[in-house]
Amino acid sequence: MVYAICSRVAFFQPPPSARIRATFPCYRLSAPIHLMATRINRQSVSIAPDHNRTTLSQGQKTFNSLIKQIEKRRIRLRAWETVTPTFQQRYVNEYLPLEQTSTDLQIRMVHCLDRAYEQKGLTKAERCKLADVITDLVGPMVDEDDSLKAIYNKYSSADYDSETAADILGMKSMLEAVFGVELGDDVDLTSPEDVLQRAQAHMQQQHEEAVAQSAEQEVRRAKRKKSPKQLAAEARAQEEQAQISLSIREIYRKLASALHPDREADPQERERKTKLMQRVNEAYNKNNLLLLLELQLELEHIDQHSINHLSEDRLKHYNRILKEQVRELDEQILHVESAFRHSYGIDPFVSLSPDKPLRMLASDVKELQTNIRELERDLVAFEEIKNVKLWLKTFKRVQPDPIFDAMPF
Repeated sequence: MVYAICSRVAFFQPPPSARIRATFPCYRLSAPIHLMATRINRQSVSIAPDHNRTTLSQGQKTFNSLIKQIEKRRIRLRAWETVTPTFQQRYVNEYLPLEQTSTDLQIRMVHCLDRAYEQKGLTKAERCKLADVITDLVGPMVDEDDSLKAIYNKYSSADYDSETAADILGMKSMLEAVFGVELGDDVDLTSPEDVLQRAQAHMQQQHEEAVAQSAEQEVRRAKRKKSPKQLAAEARAQEEQAQISLSIREIYRKLASALHPDREADPQERERKTKLMQRVNEAYNKNNLLLLLELQLELEHIDQHSINHLSEDRLKHYNRILKEQVRELDEQILHVESAFRHSYGIDPFVSLSPDKPLRMLASDVKELQTNIRELERDLVAFEEIKNVKLWLKTFKRVQPDPIFDAMPF
């Protein structure tokens, strides 16, 4: 029945394009992600108990724990490296065409309801309800078609440009209050992007000024005469850093000595060693201790017995390096995920992991397909005013949350 079709009309419910914008509001191709995770077959590095010592020392346990933390972060980075191009391709091939079709159909629905409003047979209450429907439907799409602004102004109690200017002025005031910046009176009130960019520029300037001030304070502190205790602490820190650098350098020298391609006469073996040496150099330049140890294991320059019997002093230096690797990997994960959020407009408060984007995109594509089918049926049904009246009897307006509706994101 037409009534059944119209009673669940899809176009007034938040369409997939609206819901998807809450999680992926601005799909576009992002720049390639360069990950630290190197795709090689690594041999696992860890310290294992042996017949002479059944329990591990605290330093050994810390070493193993840090290795596991690093591997966990490598896996996450590799997962992002895999999912990103797949996501981009499916978005372009599956979502974008459906989104354009849905937008075109919603524009047609606006004109269909505009025509219905002018027909005889609607009561005053039905016209008021229909005007609300048209306003809510056309508002987010005004920029999609030149004819929509006039339709919005026809059914809204306020002019669209005036409403937009007021909303942006409110956004400007909120950003000034929240971030403590003065955006000035010359901000283009017809462009929310200009307001946000101006706020970001002010915050960046404040950050740079804070960094410069901190650097000046450090310079002033450095010029002050240091106490014997401070000098001793600095000397210990420098010595420890020297030992850490020496630990990395020793491994590098051993690998470089064994792999130096210029010493190899056989062309194929020289090429193999050249590629291995490139990996060694990359690991050394990044202070990537774990990768250097893995390369040593791979090339059989060390064995499990050697790893099991690393001295406590050496372990202390290694653990300092591995902790720094964990920190750097955390920063890289944050960078990759922040870039993904920025590229696709994902809310910063939505939890994000590599296994989520494709599932979310598949769900949104399916919902958008359903939305399109219902819009097509409703466009046919609503050509008859009786079907519009039947639907209006069952229609219930969903009131937006005024707090979140006012947010500029």
